[in-house]
Amino acid sequence: MGERLDLGVRSMDVFTTTCRGQRLGIFAGSGVGKSVLLSMLARQATCDVVVVGLIGERGREVREFIEETLGEEGLKRAVVVVATSDEPALKRRQAAYMTMAVAEFFRDQDLEVLCLMDSVTRFAMAQREIGLAAGEPPTTKGYTPTVFTTELPKLLERAGPGPIRPDGTTAGPITALFTVLVDGGDHDEPIADAVRGILDGHIVMDRKIAERGRFPAIDVLKSVSRTLPGCQTPPERELNKRARQCLSAYANMEELIKIGAYRAGADPIVDRAIALNPALEDFLGQDKDDVTRLTDSFTRLEAILNQGMIRE
Repeated sequence: MGERLDLGVRSMDVFTTTCRGQRLGIFAGSGVGKSVLLSMLARQATCDVVVVGLIGERGREVREFIEETLGEEGLKRAVVVVATSDEPALKRRQAAYMTMAVAEFFRDQDLEVLCLMDSVTRFAMAQREIGLAAGEPPTTKGYTPTVFTTELPKLLERAGPGPIRPDGTTAGPITALFTVLVDGGDHDEPIADAVRGILDGHIVMDRKIAERGRFPAIDVLKSVSRTLPGCQTPPERELNKRARQCLSAYANMEELIKIGAYRAGADPIVDRAIALNPALEDFLGQDKDDVTRLTDSFTRLEAILNQGMIRE
């Protein structure tokens, strides 16, 4: 089983379990809770150093993130690199590379690094400005070819397991989470599609989930960790499978359930999903100051699923 990173966020630890040195994308529109999720990871994840890159953010939000969202506790082990939206495109692009350089510095000290970057989309926009000014031809949505062929792979591939030194020792890993802005919920827009192909998994945040008051607004059914089978034990994989089956059964019948068109007893799987849905929704929701360690998350999920079996 791969060595995994305890993030302290139940929905991610259980459904997108993250191995050390893995690279994940957080795909969401604006105002869905990405910054709060990043602050939870910065304060709660079990790592030595957190490097945060705020690329193209609004100045007011940067100060709010550092002083309030991240707070004194988060700043104790964090390094923050900032280039606000009013900075020149060259500075915004270089801030992203500086974030990775700082992460690599700590990695070379044999420290375990968590790198959080918000956002890759604004990095790509900065490179689009630079490429157009240099005379590159625009392609999809005006992005220049070097955004997809050079800059995105060069940036994202710098995170991952530590390199092996000449003496045979291995440097510390850089586990990275990169946020990607999706316009109007379009997860197939060019940058999202390109980033998803490079990274080791993706976490989808849904505005509809946020609107009904469940935070973090992660859609676990659409979120994937490509290292998942290798970083969970067989009992944990079974719990994951059972929980996903319940969530999927409820999601497929949700409209019929809400309008009262579903009749109890028609499908035992759906009946069980309906019975367990309130407890599972409560499990997936988490306050920003609520910390649940990875093993405790699976224990709590097992209790919920076993309670459903007892009811049957």
